[in-house]
Amino acid sequence: MGRRSRGRRLPQQQRPEGAEDGPEGGGKRGEAGWEGGYPEIVKENKLFEHYYQELKIVPEGEWDQFMGALREPLPATLRITGYKSHAKEILHCLKNKYFKELEDLEVDGQKVEVPQPLRWYPEELAWHTNLSRKILRKSPQLEKFHQFLVSETESGNISRQEAVSMIPPLLLNVQPHHKILDMCAAPGSKTTQLIEMLHADMNVPFPEGFVIANDVDNKRCYLLVHQAKRLSSPCIMVVNHDASSIPRLLIDVDGRKEILFYDRILCDVPCSGDGTMRKNIDVWKKWTTLNSLQLHGLQLRIATRGAEQLAEGGRMVYSTCSLNPIEDEAVIASLLEKSEGALELADVSSELPGLKWMPGITQWKVMTKDGQWFTDWDNVPHSRHTQIRPTMFPPKDPEKLQSMHLERCLRILPHHQNTGGFFVAVLVKKSSMPWNKRQQKLQGKSSESRETTQLGPADPTEGKPTDPSKLESQSVTGTGDTEIIQTTENLENNGNKRDGVCGPPPSKKMKLFGFKEDPFVFIPEDDPLLPPIEKFYALDPSFPKMNLLTRTTEGKKRQLYMVSKELRNVLLNNSERMKVINTGIKVWCRNNSGEEFDCAFRLAQEGIYTLYPFINSRIITVSMEDVKTLLTQENPFFRKLSSETYSQAKDLAKGSIVLKYEPDSANPDALQCPIVMCGWRGKASIRTFVPKNERLHYLRMMGLEVSAEKKKEGAVLVGESAGGAGQPEGEVSEEQRAGAAGSLDAEAGCDSDTAAGCDPTGAELPR
Repeated sequence: MGRRSRGRRLPQQQRPEGAEDGPEGGGKRGEAGWEGGYPEIVKENKLFEHYYQELKIVPEGEWDQFMGALREPLPATLRITGYKSHAKEILHCLKNKYFKELEDLEVDGQKVEVPQPLRWYPEELAWHTNLSRKILRKSPQLEKFHQFLVSETESGNISRQEAVSMIPPLLLNVQPHHKILDMCAAPGSKTTQLIEMLHADMNVPFPEGFVIANDVDNKRCYLLVHQAKRLSSPCIMVVNHDASSIPRLLIDVDGRKEILFYDRILCDVPCSGDGTMRKNIDVWKKWTTLNSLQLHGLQLRIATRGAEQLAEGGRMVYSTCSLNPIEDEAVIASLLEKSEGALELADVSSELPGLKWMPGITQWKVMTKDGQWFTDWDNVPHSRHTQIRPTMFPPKDPEKLQSMHLERCLRILPHHQNTGGFFVAVLVKKSSMPWNKRQQKLQGKSSESRETTQLGPADPTEGKPTDPSKLESQSVTGTGDTEIIQTTENLENNGNKRDGVCGPPPSKKMKLFGFKEDPFVFIPEDDPLLPPIEKFYALDPSFPKMNLLTRTTEGKKRQLYMVSKELRNVLLNNSERMKVINTGIKVWCRNNSGEEFDCAFRLAQEGIYTLYPFINSRIITVSMEDVKTLLTQENPFFRKLSSETYSQAKDLAKGSIVLKYEPDSANPDALQCPIVMCGWRGKASIRTFVPKNERLHYLRMMGLEVSAEKKKEGAVLVGESAGGAGQPEGEVSEEQRAGAAGSLDAEAGCDSDTAAGCDPTGAELPR
């Protein structure tokens, strides 16, 4: 297939624009959430009202409130992201500074409504507000609050995420040792929640668990990479597959290959999106039952594939932003029925106190797009059999239906807590799926068939309605896992795969679309580039150097990345069956003039929090005033820093350093979260290599506000750029300022819109 044909096919897998709830907002949906209003549009759909009134999903007497809520703009919701100590510092700043300034504030004679926490979200880390952008610009205090929200969102410390979208990760009950699969992950706001949960203990640089985040859309995978990289975790891998046929992965356990089963799976499937009417206004005129009828099969296939890959005792959350039982209870009932007791619905009614929800329904009917109802599969004429399937109806047997406990599903209605509509079901796996009973006995050689498909229907993106008329039909064939293992072993035995090199899968085995990724090459433990690094930074003997990788097989290694040992295991054993878009965090990058110093590689800010626990030299402890100086000046001379800092720096050789700020618990007014920064010890000055957004964030947490004008001029904050070459210390040229915003990383894994935070390989450093 030619490039043009591929380009034509890709949009068919995507949901309509303007429906995301990710941190970037991306399109009409995100913007509308902040603007608090829409252009005038007739928010009526008689078929929609007739359908849901007949199904009785809304409690008696609440219909008018339900429809009234759907016609109102959705409140903006934000979630404080990042790891615990930093998230708490942002929360402290929000509550004690910005929210206090909004109290008793009036704009045009109206009292401003102060943002309120979501009652059911733990530790007050999620808030909602009805403030529109128009109101935000009418008062200096509000403008300041608005700038804070925009800047912290850009730096990834605040995520603009719809309230109901936050529920599925919470119900997964993730622990740091869990292996997690996010089947339909883009744009990534739920994925970032999962990563945060893995890193609940910031003192553990490498949690045992990991997140594999998948999406069928190659382009949206890069948005997913962008969101995930903000958390700088070595435990996240982004892959590009059709969720309904995502391949089984193998891992090495004591020298033998076993199939990887996940402890937690998030299955947020493509849906008609009628729960998103408050922000996706197109749904009002486009809504028809045909959308749900066409998506039901895909949803069931994705959920089934997830259940197959779930470990016994594991938990899977199935969710949609649709209120339709055809996409909700019908999928769950069908999955439970064919699992023959292997799966059961968990009772999670007490897990999110404060959340209002309706129990799942046990009886429903199927309606065609022209309004014809069917209560039983037997009544469906043969001419309708391609459109209506038996799995869309509730089970006939009352005992079987009762044993399913469909009332344990959660349906969130918009008028109950001023949110969007949503559906969530939590499934627990009690035993192997009936067609896969031999999987444990064979130690990874499972008889379960592996579905291989043409690249077909779209994976979901959060809150995005899918146009089912554009979904392609899938042809499914069976390939046993035993065959897969044997094929892989044969390839390795034939010498077609080099040790430690994990490239994209060959095109003959899998249809690939989008960019061709660079390989992932693990650095041998006896590589000559490692001893100088170990010596220069006095790395602890426990440092896992086997987890270091690069993205090139030839020439000089310019960037060194790091993954957890569990993801290394996954990478090394699955390069023939898995298309990896990105994994690992950058920990070192080569200096052009590195040979002049004792070590050719300098530290990268992206991976410093992972690397820091293993570094035993070249660490300078700095005060809060030093941090302010270092972040607001380009190359401050030693004399501008405290005497304590100078005494630590004066005896160090030139080269890369770690700057560490430790909070003083005796001074509650000072910043109470630790800061670790990369820097460079020059001849008479110190420079920090911290991305612009991260600089802004730290300064704000220390009580320094940077005006929009100063940010534009670049006079105060300069990103991590190639500046400094040939300039006097403490000065920066206009060209360098411009370059800070436009420098790009030549290697994969560096996002253009965070270029100010990338480590340019050719940076010449202060001397």
